Amino acid sequence: MTPNTIEPTVPVALIRALEERAFNAWPARQTVFHRGWVFRLSGGYTKRANSVNALVPGAPFDGVREAAAALYARHGLPAVFRISPLAPAGADQELAEAGYQHFDPSLVLHRPLALGGAGSVGRPDGSTPIATTPSNAWLEGFAAANSVPLHHRALHNSMLDHIAHPAAFALQHDAQGQPVGFGLAVLERGAVGLYDLAVAPEHRGGGRGRALVTALLHWAAEAGATSAYLQVRAQNAPALRLYESMGFKTAYGYHYRVPG
Repeated sequence: MTPNTIEPTVPVALIRALEERAFNAWPARQTVFHRGWVFRLSGGYTKRANSVNALVPGAPFDGVREAAAALYARHGLPAVFRISPLAPAGADQELAEAGYQHFDPSLVLHRPLALGGAGSVGRPDGSTPIATTPSNAWLEGFAAANSVPLHHRALHNSMLDHIAHPAAFALQHDAQGQPVGFGLAVLERGAVGLYDLAVAPEHRGGGRGRALVTALLHWAAEAGATSAYLQVRAQNAPALRLYESMGFKTAYGYHYRVPG
C-alpha cells in the first residue's frame, strides 16, 4: 500500500473520464501515447503537463519506466510519473524500488451542479467578473500571485491559448483596482474543471476564494454543466475546508513519483 493512498469512491469509468478531461483542460505542448500510457511534455512547466500518466485502466507497465526515462532525457527533463487509480498494481512499487520518491499527494474532488434545487451553486456576489479569454491583467496578475517564473510565463500563456474546450477566466480586483484573485474553468462533456485558482497572499482569508469558485460554477451551470471537479494538494487544509464546505467530495487520489 502506497503512503497516503486514498481509496477511490467513484467507478473507474468516471476516473478515466475525469482524467481525460483534465488532460484536455491543461494541454501539454507535446503528447506521446505508449501502450495505454501518455507521456506529456511541456518544457518542464508544471508537473501535470510534464508527467507520465496511465490512460487505460490496468495498462501494462513493463518497459514503460525505461521508455519514459529515455524520452524525457532526450528533452532534458526528468521522467516524472503521476500515479492515479488507473495505474496498474505494481507500477508504484517498481518505481519505489528504482529510487523514485513519493511526492505531492493530491486529491480529485467532485460535486453535482445545478442552478436550482439539489446541487445548486448559488448566485455570485458580483465581485468576480468572468471572461472567455484571459486579459493581460489576468495573465500578469496570476503569474505574480502564483509565482510563475519569468522564463515560464510565455509557455503558461501558450498552454492557455491551446485549451480547445469552452473556458472561463475569473478576475477579482482590490479597492485600488489591482488584480488580486484569479481562476480558470474548462467545460467538457457536461463537467467543469476548476484550475489556476489563486489569490494574492495579502488578500487570502477574506472570502475571495469562495467568490471565485461560486462565480466559475455559476458560469458553468448556466452553460449546461451538471458536475464539477478540481484537483487540490492533500496537505492544503484551508483549500480542502473551503471546497468541502461548497459541496465537493473526494473522488480519488493521486501522487507523483520523481527520480531520487
